[in-house]
Amino acid sequence: MGSKATVYLDPKIYKAAKVKAAHTDHSLSYVVNEALRLSLKEDALDYDAFEKRKKEPTRSLESVLKDLKRDGLL
Repeated sequence: MGSKATVYLDPKIYKAAKVKAAHTDHSLSYVVNEALRLSLKEDALDYDAFEKRKKEPTRSLESVLKDLKRDGLL
């Protein structure tokens, strides 16, 4: 068993989560934990991508916009 927490959900989100739990034969706790786990996994993947690219050269937004204007795209 995991840790206990009080979480305040938007009433419509709560209702949708309860419906999802019922339709998938899972508890509301499982549905919430799975949603958080997937969100954190996505964050970890984003972080890994940033780490892999951190040594790449950067360009300012001003430079990118200038090039887009020059190329007739803006």
